[in-house]
Amino acid sequence: MTVVPVYNIVLVPDANMYLRTETYQNMTGKSPKIGERVMMIALRERKTRDQFAEDSFYPIGVTGEVIEHSPENGFLVIHTGERRNLDQVTVYSDHSIELGVSRREAIDDLDPELEKEHLMKLKQEMIRAAAGQPWESGIRTYLAQINSMNEAIAMMSPWIMEGAKERYELLAADSNRERMELAEKIAYQNVEMNRINTEAKNAQEEDYQKLYREQAIKKQIDYLQKELDQMHPDSVSDLRRLELAIDRSGMQGDAQKEAKKVLNRLKQEGQNSQESGMLYDYLDFVTSLSWKREKAADIDLNKARRILDEDHYGLKKVKERIIQQIAVMNLKKQQAGSILLFVGAPGTGKTSIGKSIARALDREYVRVSLGGVRDEADIRGHRRTYLGAMPGRIMDGISKSGVSNPVMVLDEIDKLGQSYNGDPASALLEVLDPEQNNTFTDHYMNVPYDLSDVFFICTANSLDTIPGPLLNRMEVISFQGYTPIEKYAIAREHLFAKSLDKVGLSRDQISISDDAIHALIEDYTREGGVRGLKKHMDTICRAAAVRHLEEPDQMVEVTGENLPDFLDMNPMIHNRVRDSANPGVITGLAWTPVGGTILYIETMFTKGSGKVQVTGQLGDVMKESAQIAVSLVKNLYPKQSRLFEENDLHIHVPDGATPKDGPSAGITLVTALSSLLTGRSVSPHYAMTGEVSLQGNVNPIGGLPEKLMAAQRAGVETVFIPRDSEQDLRDVADEVKDQLQIIPVEKISDVLRQLDLLVESA
Repeated sequence: MTVVPVYNIVLVPDANMYLRTETYQNMTGKSPKIGERVMMIALRERKTRDQFAEDSFYPIGVTGEVIEHSPENGFLVIHTGERRNLDQVTVYSDHSIELGVSRREAIDDLDPELEKEHLMKLKQEMIRAAAGQPWESGIRTYLAQINSMNEAIAMMSPWIMEGAKERYELLAADSNRERMELAEKIAYQNVEMNRINTEAKNAQEEDYQKLYREQAIKKQIDYLQKELDQMHPDSVSDLRRLELAIDRSGMQGDAQKEAKKVLNRLKQEGQNSQESGMLYDYLDFVTSLSWKREKAADIDLNKARRILDEDHYGLKKVKERIIQQIAVMNLKKQQAGSILLFVGAPGTGKTSIGKSIARALDREYVRVSLGGVRDEADIRGHRRTYLGAMPGRIMDGISKSGVSNPVMVLDEIDKLGQSYNGDPASALLEVLDPEQNNTFTDHYMNVPYDLSDVFFICTANSLDTIPGPLLNRMEVISFQGYTPIEKYAIAREHLFAKSLDKVGLSRDQISISDDAIHALIEDYTREGGVRGLKKHMDTICRAAAVRHLEEPDQMVEVTGENLPDFLDMNPMIHNRVRDSANPGVITGLAWTPVGGTILYIETMFTKGSGKVQVTGQLGDVMKESAQIAVSLVKNLYPKQSRLFEENDLHIHVPDGATPKDGPSAGITLVTALSSLLTGRSVSPHYAMTGEVSLQGNVNPIGGLPEKLMAAQRAGVETVFIPRDSEQDLRDVADEVKDQLQIIPVEKISDVLRQLDLLVESA
């Protein structure tokens, strides 16, 4: 007897089971023969012959005989007999199956008349369900041959939705009446599901017919609308205008697909729907963008250099780097190059030089202010699911420029914030990465946009608050503070003319002397840039405008003597070198965001027990430098070190309202303590900067150009700097170096010998 495993087929006794020849061969490993006795068993899960195991089958099967086989049609018919219990199942290595079976008795509790009545009702229901279907006549003929409920459910086996377990329950039912009720329930459920599916299909076909008709009508309307647009171009509807804008914009791929999708949605919902405003704004925005790549134009380097010199005085190193970038772009026919980060004090021309670059390249200029931005959506935009959604500042700037290759200045990138709304600095990583920004996706647009042709320039006052990954994507170009000579030239050639233009005066009506400009620079401003100088120039010109209107015939003259009358303020008190020298007081140099400044380290012994007090609102790093200085001085002067035990030491840095920190005051602290210990004063005209180690090494520091400029401005004559920072002198203006004696040192002992503070301790 051949064992035939089957899956998802209803097995019932005394019924004709229809099986594909291919299925029979795959499950048994041989071809069917008419008259062959078989044992049909049900698989728990779908498996192939080589996956059979002893527990793969349900514990009840049914005998049968192949009564019909049609090789040309690929089907065979097995008439089932009685049920059998599978007492033992053995699967051999050749995948053949051997069964140990026993007879399973059935409970004959079904009245033939009752079965006949129920079968008749089921046939009528099935005929009613098939009404109007192409296969109605075939089902009638087939139903006429069915004489039992078992045959009916076996005939429906390929189409019923129940799983293997529910199908097996029909075979496992010992009661004939129970089996009939189960079969009847399954049959009626599937007939009803078939009726619902048919109704749904018919309804869907009706919808399709309506849709096809609607599309045909719309095509006719579109054709007629185009004809009307050509006849009356001034009366084009908003929807038609948007459709034409999409076609003319040059957008491709996903962008065009998304725009047309939104346009169709707007057409379907109508202009009175709740979302029409949002959809209209979206289409208006994406069609305002330039989707066509601009052709790289040849750039005249001489013209670019001339424009940069016209707009900005000095900045030789910065201009040279910009010219290099333009030259590379010209050779490679590229629209953009490295991402530049301009870092420097306020008023040094970082933002305005971006506008000059745009003019030199003959491209559009757009500025995006990032100061105080705390929401990632300000960079990437809001998703359109939010009420009041808007594009991010990057894409908004592109839209305002009207081109795909503007010069975009991202201003104050060091002042980005963070909040629960995300990290905008992280969102900028994609924008400022040339390898990624060709597919930048704004959340509002939801389609990629190519930013690779945008010339990005970033500005910052400090690098400390810029995250490392973001800083790594940019090339840092430092803007040093202007020297007094440069400030004078800027004031005379640029600021004065702009201030005159603001108030409507000319050079024939007002004059300003060189002494007045020098006084403005030296006595009324304290900055590395020229922003404060510009404000004072504006103030002078406003006061001059009043005097001109009061006395039109008189030339308004601004001199060094009458300058306070125009500014209505007293000169600033600058940190200048002191006239007298005291032991324990040394002049130091410091860097600030607005340039350099001098500061004094003051030390004093008071009667006590060896305590060390540090004041002046110093940071942790500077306090550690003070501790290092104390230890180092004790080692350098062992004989005098008892003074630290017999007295309390007080270290103070004046201007206590200003926070101070950093390691560069190390050698100043050591020198001040050495002066205090030896009782020898050091001239205030000596200044110094450098980090000191416990071994007495003088380590390099930053901000040297600004510090030397502050020293020269304050009247310092000699400056000690770390030898390793000597290479930074190339960034220092010649006029500053000419007025200072700069001494590079490697050891703190070099400084102390120069100042005659290193005495024999023996």
